[in-house]
Amino acid sequence: MGDRRKRRIDELAEAGSLSDERGVSLWQSAWRRLRRDPVFLIGAVIILIFLIVALIAPWLAPHDPRARDLIGQVTPATPIPDPQPGYPLGGDNAGRDLLSRLIVGARQTLIVGVLATLGGLFGGLVLGTLAGGIGGWVDNIVMRVVDVMLSIPSLLMAFSIAAIFARPSQWTVILAIAIVQVPVFARLLRGSMISQRHSDHVLAARSLGVRAPAIVFRHMLPNSVGPVIVQGTLVLAVSIIDAAALSFLGLGNPDDSVPEWGQMLGRAQVFFNTYPHVAVYPALCIIVVALGFTLMGESLREALDPKSRR
Repeated sequence: MGDRRKRRIDELAEAGSLSDERGVSLWQSAWRRLRRDPVFLIGAVIILIFLIVALIAPWLAPHDPRARDLIGQVTPATPIPDPQPGYPLGGDNAGRDLLSRLIVGARQTLIVGVLATLGGLFGGLVLGTLAGGIGGWVDNIVMRVVDVMLSIPSLLMAFSIAAIFARPSQWTVILAIAIVQVPVFARLLRGSMISQRHSDHVLAARSLGVRAPAIVFRHMLPNSVGPVIVQGTLVLAVSIIDAAALSFLGLGNPDDSVPEWGQMLGRAQVFFNTYPHVAVYPALCIIVVALGFTLMGESLREALDPKSRR
């Protein structure tokens, strides 16, 4: 498992920074391919809808997700209110509108996924720049730590990190997932920067006497972040799934007044045999959004990979 993850990251790092087409930049060439790629377009549409729903969730939700409007219909015989006019998906065991909670839960899922990815990206940029820019014993130390972290299944590591904290919260989930993603970005950036060391513009800068820090930050780093950006879209999908898993296991935000898809899925397990729709709806939301980021990320990776060009 760990070796396969390392090989995939290294293959992405080898994606060239130059296009085979004369007079066309890498990103221009990639966009020409992406706009004709149905897989990318499907993923982009899914993500666009998800972003719109998440951004305008408070105005889009038909009811207050915390209001117990249907509490009068919750009884020991029928703990889950059925769909009815004004409440097309029914309610949960606390009498709250299920549709409104799904819509508002999109915002919480987006916040967790984006912040965890940005945290992992920042840590990976720091370690990857140190390893790929300085090299030597610094590279050896950083990469041995990264290899150890990559050898551990990501969800198991995130679970272990989140379990350390006495009080689970949304921030513990974000921190745990961010730490798990750091070695992915670090190894990817380090491999991309190493491929830049012997490029013409770096050799020219060295021959002109440009200092090493300037070469790293002005020449190597800007030309090495392309694969990292692509990986960020794939990591977003993983972050959303891992966040849902941690919340499902009770390591997320314990306050259910703030809806989140993984938390809703975990609390719905008690009623799954008799009211499966309470668990199916948040599970479908997680699957569809993760699929959208995966389709878009895979298409980006193929478009930017010179090996796949014809």
